[in-house]
Amino acid sequence: MLVTDKYHLTYCTNIHPGKDWELTFTQLQTHVPTIKAKLAPTVPFGLGLRLSNLASEELDAGENLKTFKHWLQDNDIYVFTMNGFPYGNFHNERVKDKVHAPDWTTKERVVYTKRLFRQLAYLLPEGMSGGISTSPISYKHWFQDKKAIEKAFSIGAEHLVEIILTLFAIEKETGKYLHLDIEPEPDGLIENSDEVVYFFISFLLPRAIQTLKKELNITAIKAEALTRKYITVCYDVCHFSLAYEEPEYTLQKFKKHHIQVGKIQVSSALKIVFDEEDTVEIWKSLARFDESTYLHQVTEKVEGKVKTYNDLPVVLKQKQNFKEIRAHFHVPIFLEKFDKLFSTQDQILNVIAYLKKEQFSEHLEIETYTWDVLPENLKTNLADSIIREMEWLLPKL
Repeated sequence: MLVTDKYHLTYCTNIHPGKDWELTFTQLQTHVPTIKAKLAPTVPFGLGLRLSNLASEELDAGENLKTFKHWLQDNDIYVFTMNGFPYGNFHNERVKDKVHAPDWTTKERVVYTKRLFRQLAYLLPEGMSGGISTSPISYKHWFQDKKAIEKAFSIGAEHLVEIILTLFAIEKETGKYLHLDIEPEPDGLIENSDEVVYFFISFLLPRAIQTLKKELNITAIKAEALTRKYITVCYDVCHFSLAYEEPEYTLQKFKKHHIQVGKIQVSSALKIVFDEEDTVEIWKSLARFDESTYLHQVTEKVEGKVKTYNDLPVVLKQKQNFKEIRAHFHVPIFLEKFDKLFSTQDQILNVIAYLKKEQFSEHLEIETYTWDVLPENLKTNLADSIIREMEWLLPKL
């Protein structure tokens, strides 16, 4: 495997178009063997697979799943993690807040996620754990008040318990341990470490303990242990940097509350530090990242609290007198600076430093999915871009 026996490192294939299975498989066949030949010519290469709901449904049809597994084996490639956050198409059309739909208050999200786990269990090599990252329950701006949010949390927790039961059954049947990794992000119902803890303690654990005790005929202690085992966190470095949380602060809090990190998504946000002499040029540089496909929330830390603007155009229109803001735009991890702007690459380095001190996850996935919407001077051949990111990260691990 790539890196060492301690880590599985990959990139997320959500950077490739994948509306349906035919397009998804074509993209994998086109790009992955080339990337593997450069990065891991003599060892197995792990893959972070992203399947839309349609692609996942079609993968289940006929011999597609078996054919895909044989292709993986023939090319010395294995799937150990999946991205189950975006349900629909993720390229060449407006995504924005639809990336959260359907959310965890719906049965559609449950059915999709269960199917992904069955497929991952089939594809995952023996003796390996697997995980799937997912939406932070829902999107805050879809709810009018705290009562509506709490109702969404309650329904989301109930649906996550269904996933726990599914994962328990899969492990009992196959011996394979799989986990669901909740991915906090700005304006998600869960967007920082406090909200992770709040959801676990106030909603997930009470519901899970009650249901698992009854369904599995186990003690409350065992039910809590199973919940913490199967429901974990996806630590997206970009997202936690937007929350202005240092890795040590976040990870110590998770450790204190016995919340596991199932996957680290290695990603970098835009950091905009304003200089009075260059303010006009800084705004010009930032405007180049304004595009219509994805949500680019912007955060600012004011008197110890994080303020979130729901999309980049809001900030570009207002042009307030900021000292520093950060934008949810996954920029190449090997770049520290873009014109007059910076990245949060330092947060990646801090996560790696902490990881060396305490291995809090074995799954690492580079997730720069914005190559096709980057400013023109940052665009380059896709395979070369992925390889460059990997080659930047590998020596640091």
